[in-house]
Amino acid sequence: MSVSRCARLLSRLRHGSAAGLRSWQSGPSRASTAGAFSTASSNGRDTGAKAPDTSLFVPLPVSPEAAGPAGDVGAELTCPLNKSEVLKVLNKFYRRREIQRLGSENGLDARLFHQAFISFRKYIMESSSLSPDVHIILNDICCGAGHVDDLFPFFMRHAKQIFPMLECMDDLRKISDLRLPPNWYSEARAIQRKIVFHAGPTNSGKTYHAIQRYLAAKSGIYCGPLKLLAHEIFQKSNDANVPCDLVTGEERVCVDGEGRPSAHVACTIEMCSVNTPYEVAVIDEIQMIKDPSRGWAWTRALLGLCAEEIHVCGEAAAINLVTELMYTTGEEVEVRNYKRLTPIKVLDQALESLDNLRPGDCIVCFSKSDIYSVSRQIEARGQECAVIYGSLPPGTKLTQAKKFNDPDDPCKIMVATDAIGMGLNLSIKRIIFNSLIKPVVNEKGEKEMDMITTSQALQISGRAGRFSTVFKEGEVTTMHRDDLVSLKEILNKSVEPIVAAGLHPTAEQIEMFAYHLPGATLSNLIDIFVSLSQVDGHYFVCNVDDFKFLADMIQHIPLNLRARYVFCTAPINKKQPYVCTSLLKFARQFSRNEPLTFDWLCRHINWPLIPPRNIKDLVHLEAVHDVLDLYLWLSYRFMDMFPDTSLVRDIQKELDDIIQIGVLNITRLIRVSEASSGTVAVPDDFPLQRTHIGDGMLNAEDLPQTSQASSPDDAKGQGQRRARGSKALGHRSAGAQVEPPGRIRSALAARLIQQGLLTREMLRQLEKEWLADRGGNAAQNTDPKGKKRK
Repeated sequence: MSVSRCARLLSRLRHGSAAGLRSWQSGPSRASTAGAFSTASSNGRDTGAKAPDTSLFVPLPVSPEAAGPAGDVGAELTCPLNKSEVLKVLNKFYRRREIQRLGSENGLDARLFHQAFISFRKYIMESSSLSPDVHIILNDICCGAGHVDDLFPFFMRHAKQIFPMLECMDDLRKISDLRLPPNWYSEARAIQRKIVFHAGPTNSGKTYHAIQRYLAAKSGIYCGPLKLLAHEIFQKSNDANVPCDLVTGEERVCVDGEGRPSAHVACTIEMCSVNTPYEVAVIDEIQMIKDPSRGWAWTRALLGLCAEEIHVCGEAAAINLVTELMYTTGEEVEVRNYKRLTPIKVLDQALESLDNLRPGDCIVCFSKSDIYSVSRQIEARGQECAVIYGSLPPGTKLTQAKKFNDPDDPCKIMVATDAIGMGLNLSIKRIIFNSLIKPVVNEKGEKEMDMITTSQALQISGRAGRFSTVFKEGEVTTMHRDDLVSLKEILNKSVEPIVAAGLHPTAEQIEMFAYHLPGATLSNLIDIFVSLSQVDGHYFVCNVDDFKFLADMIQHIPLNLRARYVFCTAPINKKQPYVCTSLLKFARQFSRNEPLTFDWLCRHINWPLIPPRNIKDLVHLEAVHDVLDLYLWLSYRFMDMFPDTSLVRDIQKELDDIIQIGVLNITRLIRVSEASSGTVAVPDDFPLQRTHIGDGMLNAEDLPQTSQASSPDDAKGQGQRRARGSKALGHRSAGAQVEPPGRIRSALAARLIQQGLLTREMLRQLEKEWLADRGGNAAQNTDPKGKKRK
């Protein structure tokens, strides 16, 4: 390089660095970046934008620079850098308050500023050859010819490299702006729709009237929350000579022999098309628009369905919200109110004993363990009972419902969870709440035990005495006497109005985010989207924890963003390890571009399977059924990679039959499970287990006071019993010793906290009560002189 050329380059670099710093300190470039983090527009008007949660910003790695083919130009122009002096300069730069202020004005809060500096320092110190401009500036500062502040433009350049969102914050805010959802559906906005709200309690005929209009229309779509409901409308439509197709996440049934779509379709609400025009659309169970996980699907259907008439069915609590949402679209809402067709009353007496059961009774429990316990005790009394809970396949639920409804079948008692609240027509005379406590997931995703809501109580109670059954009047009561007062209070309360509708980021929105943030993981993209999203008072962003869980689980698998997004929206229960592992294997096979054939799937699930021998086997078969559902769900999104849909559907039907065998013999399975686990069978007269909720405290006497045996001999010596119920309650033998609080915390308490039956605050209070009780007993065992009594 010639001397004159070196001189010109050196002059230009030094002049540029000084001018660059002046621009950062006073020019418009600083304002444009800082404005992205401001909550007010340039007009001074509040835009409602919230400051981003910078803890979600993950810095991208930047590799140190190696010497290029032209050598170290900076060292050639000046001299090699003394790295120890450079380190002093960088640390001085970091401590400068002026620099921290400039960083804050350019979008770097304390967290980001620190992370950016650590990365910048590592880059400078580990690079064997820096770019000429950075090298010359550092050399000038080390020689006393420059100021440490001159580094700021290069520091910000590096910060934007590791935090690309600093450059595009305005664009990210626009993409995540969810304040005008009606504008997302141009086809629906192009027509004037008629909205009819059919409001009423369970068994009031509201859905019946909406379906009659649906059947009379030239074309129509029914949107329901469950596959069972979609199947029911599909069957009713075709029985009424109205050709109707079925569309669920896992199934497509076209009634036309040549495969042409029918004018009517019954679907699960997530599968409804917002582009196809219809004369009539029915949206069932509209109150689920508030559901923290699925509410977005009802919002999408309500705002986006392209139908001349939209018939909405559900609780009156949703009327005001639907009216407000339709006001934003310029559409009026006609409300039709319905009253229950058959009377229902709350009894003045609790059941108190299973000996008082009679035909048509349904005991409602809120956990599988309660289902197992109650059904075992009923059949021990010589009565058959049908069993229904949420994780059973739809076919098994229908079979159990048919068995219970059949007047010629000896099975006249049902034990069920709140899964009976929707989708099943049951001939129930009396609903009996085994407990009023239900596991719920709070806003933080933590499991808690809480009283059922008025809406839940009404939904479940309403299954008694349904119209068109043999029972002309319904009855409701509880298993335990003291729960009856609470139930009456719950049912007498008015249902709280629904105030907000759910929204969820779409694949297109996430793809646009990924364009601006190419180095971010899908889970991180979702976090940043939710952090920046803006909604008005009528909406909320649905819980994305399940989505993020699956995104993190398959992050290491090489997939394109759209395929990754689809896998993460798969409707599986993240609490089922076998199903989650199957999704992981599906994604890995998919990433290799290897089709998931029927033979491959059979090897994975070890098909053929045999009837269950114990409860554990039954639970596994239910999980296998969910895996087959997952395959079918993915097959409609990636047809080439999941090609054997019909074969999988055939073995799923066989598996449903196998599970039905297990459910029909559930009492025998419980006995085998208890015998194999070393527990003693629950005696016939054993009281049903309780979960108390008084002042947020569990009663001390409800907690097990036995510890796990340390050896088989200890287990035999203890003679303990394990009862299955709302909580795993134990009964202490006469010689059993009370465990100290520390021991309880290490074993039992950890399990109860994990199950959501106990909080850490409750645990601390229990320890205080235990210590106080222990102190009181000690005082009673001593005489006034302090001597122990014999």
